[in-house]
Amino acid sequence: MRLKKSYWRCAILSEGKHAEDLEDLFEHAPCGYLSMRPDGRIAKVNTTLCDWLGKSPEAIVGKRLRDLLNVAGSIFYETHFAPMLRMQGFFQEVALDMVRADGGLVPVLANAAERRDGSGDLLFTRLTVFKATERRQYERDLVEARAAEREARRQLEDIVSSLQAGMAEQVAIVMEEKRNSELKEQFVAVLGHDLRNPLAAIDAGASKMLRDQAWTDSTPVILRLMKNSVSRMSALIDNVLDLARSRLGGGIVLNLVDRPLQPTLELVIAEIQTAHPSRVISTRFEIARPVRLDHDRIAQLLSNLLGNAVTHGAQDKEIRVECTVDSAGNLALSVANAGDPIPQEMIPLLFQPFHRGQVRSNAYGLGLGLYIASEIAHAHGGRIDVESEQSETRFIFHLPAQ
Repeated sequence: MRLKKSYWRCAILSEGKHAEDLEDLFEHAPCGYLSMRPDGRIAKVNTTLCDWLGKSPEAIVGKRLRDLLNVAGSIFYETHFAPMLRMQGFFQEVALDMVRADGGLVPVLANAAERRDGSGDLLFTRLTVFKATERRQYERDLVEARAAEREARRQLEDIVSSLQAGMAEQVAIVMEEKRNSELKEQFVAVLGHDLRNPLAAIDAGASKMLRDQAWTDSTPVILRLMKNSVSRMSALIDNVLDLARSRLGGGIVLNLVDRPLQPTLELVIAEIQTAHPSRVISTRFEIARPVRLDHDRIAQLLSNLLGNAVTHGAQDKEIRVECTVDSAGNLALSVANAGDPIPQEMIPLLFQPFHRGQVRSNAYGLGLGLYIASEIAHAHGGRIDVESEQSETRFIFHLPAQ
């Protein structure tokens, strides 16, 4: 009886001029569909989602999901939902903003589920996307109305104050307040997405361990994900504090000392090598004399440059770290990696805070690493130059003799 019913359903699909076409159902469904391979790259996308985004299938296939999202959504996905998907195999009703070809945003709600084989290996991940324009617009209208009210009140207070203190002086104050307001908005984005989301991943992992009530095969994986979330959260906090010092305070404070530089550099390289054992890091040091530096900050600078090389460099090529200090005390510290060159017009943007994605896709982080490294260089009286050619990309920290 079950076979007859199945045959009847198939006949409905395959006979008659009004028969349902499954391929057409996929392509023109009233929602977006896409499938991702185990490496996270998109393998298939339907016409509906392509039309929403104003892109061809060829422009989407091969990309990662984060490449279709705005900056905040990309951060939110990588720090929260990607770990959740790996831990529990699905997520539901996730609010994201996808970027159209013309730069506009498409508010959506996304559901995702992994498909695995009998041995537990990931085959692919399916994602369905539903437009949420009206719902998200209503929420944004409420937020914007409250913000507009607060802004109107603040502007009124500023106008009164400017009339009392003098127009010229108050214009400068208003401009400074605007700059600080923009930075505070960036802080809100950090706190809202980048600090809360690793905590959510930790909470999800802890909840699963509590449900299991015992050590299982998945426990080490969950613990590693939780540890990674803690590390990301700590790095985000450090970067945000450095950003606050450089933009709102008197700049990055240095603790300058005279001591050998090579042990500091070797310690950073050993830490990066331990975290990425498959990467080859070669070194060349020619340090003729000690240099007066803040060794903790120089270690942070090198760590950020090395982390950038590990993330963006060719995986099968070595990373070269070189440091020279001549007899006069001029220092040059460089990190070089093979891989695709950086477009010349994009190089000036590399050291801007929160700049990420337009130059190269980044797996983690806010786009503060190179900005903090540049600020550390400036605090020492030096600079970071970038040389990017077809064969390699090289970041060089120059510090003239003091």
